[in-house]
Amino acid sequence: MLETEGKCVLIVEDNPLNMKLFGAMVAAQGFGVLQATNGPRGLSMAHQHRPDLIIMDVNLPGMSGLEVTQALKADEETRDIPIIVTTAYGLRGDDPAIRASGCDGFMAKPIAISEFLDVVECLMMRSLHRRLTAL
Repeated sequence: MLETEGKCVLIVEDNPLNMKLFGAMVAAQGFGVLQATNGPRGLSMAHQHRPDLIIMDVNLPGMSGLEVTQALKADEETRDIPIIVTTAYGLRGDDPAIRASGCDGFMAKPIAISEFLDVVECLMMRSLHRRLTAL
């Protein structure tokens, strides 16, 4: 079982219903939840809080989720934060733009809850392992 105490997920999502759904599922797994509703705010919060995982919508105001992901992956201080990119716009995980962003996972909306929770747990375990080996 994954130790959840002190673990935090940043959700960057402009749709209030999706934000509520993702937040409730992540919180039900025992993780803290941070929320941003646009790209620039998500980028700022990722740098400020260094979450253990980021759930990133593609279509965001101010800066796309793919642009935010690329910026985070290009920065030495944030590149190891796992990022799950989500979208309802017909993109697939093998889309060149998705792959070029450097994301660690991809989920099309509407999401399958059990698959979503599996991906979150897997990437949280990877994040925990990276942090422990960095000590």
